[in-house]
Amino acid sequence: MDRESRIRELEPHNLLALSAYSVLLRFAWIFKTESVIIPAFLDSIAGAGWLRGCLPVLNRFGQSLPPMLFARRLRQARRKKWSLFGTAIGLGIPLLVLATLWLMLDDKQQAWLPAVFLFLYLVFFVSSGLNQLSFGTLQGKLIRADRRGELLGLSGLVGSVASVIGAWFLLRHWLSRPDHGFGLIFGFSGLGFLVSAATCFFVREPADDADGQGSEHHGGVRASIQLLRRDPHFRWLAIVAMLFIAIQLLFPHFQALGREQIPADDKDEYGFQLMLWVIAQNVAVGVFSFISGKLADRLGNRLSLQWQVFGTALVPLLALLFTSGIAGFETKHFWLTFFFLGLTPVTIKTLTNYALELADADQHPLYVSTLHACLAAPFFLSPLVGWLVDLLDFELVFLGISGIIALGWLASLRLSEPRHSIPISQQS
Repeated sequence: MDRESRIRELEPHNLLALSAYSVLLRFAWIFKTESVIIPAFLDSIAGAGWLRGCLPVLNRFGQSLPPMLFARRLRQARRKKWSLFGTAIGLGIPLLVLATLWLMLDDKQQAWLPAVFLFLYLVFFVSSGLNQLSFGTLQGKLIRADRRGELLGLSGLVGSVASVIGAWFLLRHWLSRPDHGFGLIFGFSGLGFLVSAATCFFVREPADDADGQGSEHHGGVRASIQLLRRDPHFRWLAIVAMLFIAIQLLFPHFQALGREQIPADDKDEYGFQLMLWVIAQNVAVGVFSFISGKLADRLGNRLSLQWQVFGTALVPLLALLFTSGIAGFETKHFWLTFFFLGLTPVTIKTLTNYALELADADQHPLYVSTLHACLAAPFFLSPLVGWLVDLLDFELVFLGISGIIALGWLASLRLSEPRHSIPISQQS
């Protein structure tokens, strides 16, 4: 049996194995939700807006340049699952270090703690960038284009159920502790990433043929620049991605805006609202993953991507609406903002699946790493956004970001549907 036939035969098994990996990863991730837990932790040790603004920069830098530099090596790896395994381990270690420090400190207000946290945050997202590249390349190899939506939907739906159960029975109790339970939260999350790494042993991946080529077309900054020049379809995808990802510039500030509506001395209410926001966002990821996956498998990723970007453009407007004092849009409904923020990780996965369909399998590392570099480009403006929030307050900044994302939706109308012209080897 040839290699392609063997991959087809193993596809049902690997669909379940990769779904299990994604579910466990999602379960671990909820305990460090980027739009809620991490900004809340940083605010507890240093509340400046410009420091919150550093989070998206470090986030996207870690997920851009390192994957570009790693793409060629990943392409040459005969089995991609070991890269997935190693990078999942890399996700757990920084959180375990942070949890240990937090539990050891009696006085949490240490001058050096914000700097250490930001360094560990960067290490985490370097691992995350390499992990996403490895996962995207592995699913591109093992799962056909018209079944990747099934993987997205299955892992998203089951992962959301598991995450909400974890948040309800664990997170709400930890957040109500005097120190908000950050040591327990990060420790549990770190262990969860290590458990997810173990599922890589169950992936059955036929080895690629040995390839000693070091072609500049398969990795590195120069290869990514050439890709943007020679592939107009990918170039439009990059434009959509860069405009859409402006939503993450606001991630640290959604939590800050919502927190302003809670009495400063009501710690129980603060902990409850944080838990509610986390649950709302994770329920949404499951719902949107299922809908998007079904839509993408049946009609293609283009249509799925268009409605996701359009919905994301409305999220900053919702946040302003629920804090405006307008009758019928009370602050108690602010959790709906975080529900629709659940579109963000689903859209990033759809962008990745779209990019995979533009390329042959041996080009997948290059396409995915270049896409994530494009997603990182706007984040150098993140400290500026934080400074503008401090200077102008939330309204003008949120309106501006909503407009930028709306331009991304208009750009998505120029995308072609690659499903009809993908390589024969990827068609069902």
